[in-house]
Amino acid sequence: MKSREFLQVDPASLHLPGSRRDGADPLKLQRQLARHGTCIDDMSPPEVKRGTDGELVIYDGVTRATRVAKYLPGTLITVEVTGKLNGPVGGLPTVGEKR
Repeated sequence: MKSREFLQVDPASLHLPGSRRDGADPLKLQRQLARHGTCIDDMSPPEVKRGTDGELVIYDGVTRATRVAKYLPGTLITVEVTGKLNGPVGGLPTVGEKR
């Protein structure tokens, strides 16, 4: 069984998946902010995959990463690397560019 890989990253540096190129859904972001505020203590780690260029793209957790990047800039979060992709992802927009 492959060991799980967790990293501490600035969520603003994470790349958005092609399906969410415009960033987090504003209504979902507002609901998360109302429910959790700026607390990240019980936040489950967003799942990311690593591109061939070494960059990370979010596969689950765009709204969580956006909430931290927008309301707690510079705060590192834990992400779980769940796999590798067969191509580069550095050309995709980042959370920081769309927050």
